[in-house]
Amino acid sequence: MNEPNSAELQKNHERNTFIFLAVFLAPILSVIIVGGFGFMVWISQILFGPPGA
Repeated sequence: MNEPNSAELQKNHERNTFIFLAVFLAPILSVIIVGGFGFMVWISQILFGPPGA
């Protein structure tokens, strides 16, 4: 039978890792970071009032 060598396995692993990072992890982290910052601003405005008040 024709077994893939370690270079092909390494290449496939790197490609799959890149796809996971670029397609799934980066957008999820972006939403979490932006949402967390918005939540922090919202809570600070509840506690301290709006800017300039």
